[in-house]
Amino acid sequence: MLARVWSASLVGIDAVRVGVEVDIAGGLPGIVVVGLPDAAVQESKERVKAALKNAGYAFPMRKIVVNLTPADLRKEGPSFDLPISIGILAASEQVNTQRLEEFLFLGEVSLDGGLRSVAGVLAIAATAQRLGIKGLIVPVDNAREAAVVQGLMVYGFQHLSEVADFLNEPSRYQPIQVNGVEELVRSRFQGLDLKDVKGQAHARRALEIAAAGGHNLIFVGPPGSGKTMLARRLPGILPSLTFQEALEVTQIHSVAGMLKDRGTLVSDRPFRSPHHSASGPSLVGGGSFPRPGEISLAHRGVLFLDELTEFKRDVLEFLRQPLEDGQVTISRTRQSVSFPAKFTLVASTNPCPCGYFGDTIQPCTCSPRSREQYWAKLSGPLMDRIDLQVAVNRLKPEEITQQQSGEESAAVRQRVETARRRAHDRFQKEPLRCNAEMQPRHLKQWCRLDDATRNLLENAIRKLGLSARATDRILKVARTIADLTGDEHLQTHHVAEAIQYRTIDRMQ
Repeated sequence: MLARVWSASLVGIDAVRVGVEVDIAGGLPGIVVVGLPDAAVQESKERVKAALKNAGYAFPMRKIVVNLTPADLRKEGPSFDLPISIGILAASEQVNTQRLEEFLFLGEVSLDGGLRSVAGVLAIAATAQRLGIKGLIVPVDNAREAAVVQGLMVYGFQHLSEVADFLNEPSRYQPIQVNGVEELVRSRFQGLDLKDVKGQAHARRALEIAAAGGHNLIFVGPPGSGKTMLARRLPGILPSLTFQEALEVTQIHSVAGMLKDRGTLVSDRPFRSPHHSASGPSLVGGGSFPRPGEISLAHRGVLFLDELTEFKRDVLEFLRQPLEDGQVTISRTRQSVSFPAKFTLVASTNPCPCGYFGDTIQPCTCSPRSREQYWAKLSGPLMDRIDLQVAVNRLKPEEITQQQSGEESAAVRQRVETARRRAHDRFQKEPLRCNAEMQPRHLKQWCRLDDATRNLLENAIRKLGLSARATDRILKVARTIADLTGDEHLQTHHVAEAIQYRTIDRMQ
């Protein structure tokens, strides 16, 4: 007898519906799996055979052919265990087949018939909802994750026998209900607070501007000046994730197998901090079957690169395209996959190899040649894409010993959210979410300059040797500064402050 069960396979952060066709016919007993299965899918033959026997079902001692369609799509992972098991039960007439067409089946099967969670269920649920599929049958640990997608009937089970009982008597079971919006509202940010930072008013101001406009930022200063401490507090002043943004972030983490608390949305903006020894593929994603890298895991959040100049130059060059386009495309022989990568880049570095160039107390021991080689690790095109370049100086003794706390993150976040609302109102007819995403045509419309401001900017271009891209970045930062002060039009002092955030340009 022939039976067909529906499942799905991940392609990037999306999914493709896969048909699991099972045919039981005469011949030597055994299972053959065709349709470009990987090693994990091939191994499912032994898991499924043991699971069915241990769960109390009769395993057909005949030739079983399992065909995974479409045949030209590579299938990977253990999520096909459950649909293959149900397909064999259906083809051997041990379960009712009337409702097989209504659901997608996903899950790894253990040898005793228990169901184990798999990665990427949220992405598959979103695809099922778009395709008009009625519901999903998944392991109980994946049920709440899938139920976040509205409009799907999601059933979670602990054992293979429960799935078979559901197909035979569906009225005995109720679908899982999850209100993702309510769960997102109930969550509260538990990160680090800006009040712990002493002094550094200039750097705190730059951090606020970066949060309000989605601008990339680099801190340059001697060791111990607080660069890392400041950077780690940026997520605490960013606006809360919207439901749609939380869904995007959760989907990426689900595909990467990094969804720690299954069934709840990722409520905090991601903060990723890879070590400087990280390779290019670990940053942008890759592998035989491409998976998201650090820049995609930082989508809608922060990518922090500490000790930026210690990263290999070729690794840093991987960032140029994602910083400009907001996504990364990974091409392989069989497929090309795109991952979203709209993140805020925050970096920190010392001003020279010894770390004390320009310090008022510790003398620098580096030669001009060594400093030049040090900064040569960062290409001009990459630095052009960093809007705010901020010098972080050594704290004064009285700042170190002061007991009074600084301004709390909650107060700064309120100003950031107000500035973002102004930008959102301005971009109502544009597919933009913050000032950093503006294109040249937007700058002409919303960053018009009077004669005095234009002369100031032209002089800065000549003196600092700014490129056209760097000039556009200055205008975007100035637009954010104006939003923070509630001004509709750019004024000279907005552009003047934005120019001050080109520390590295002035050092070279």
